[in-house]
Amino acid sequence: QVQLVESGGGLVQAGDSLRLSCAASGRTFSNYAMGWFRQAPGKEREFVAAISWNGGNTYYADSMKGRFTISRDNAKNTVYLQMNSLKSEDTAVYYCAADQSWGLSPRAYEYDYWGQGTQVTVSS
Repeated sequence: QVQLVESGGGLVQAGDSLRLSCAASGRTFSNYAMGWFRQAPGKEREFVAAISWNGGNTYYADSMKGRFTISRDNAKNTVYLQMNSLKSEDTAVYYCAADQSWGLSPRAYEYDYWGQGTQVTVSS
């Protein structure tokens, strides 16, 4: 079992930056690939980015490339999402998830553990 707790969300203005954190506890963090997803009101959960167990490989949704950066610190059992040049359409609840298969999957159903989410609101 892995417990995930997101933090760092908030209310920002368009063009601002924000860094989300996801702290993991339980089983060995470095055994898992990690992903970030988001869900806006009335919309399906959307893939944002994923990172391999050692941080050596990353994968982004096309709309996030160049603005968002995923990283991890296995010594701190934490994965991050740096978000720059935020837009109003980035407003959503952001979730981190752990994938014990070690893949860089954009599919939510392939992730085994989920956090409770953190709200990001971008005002225009």
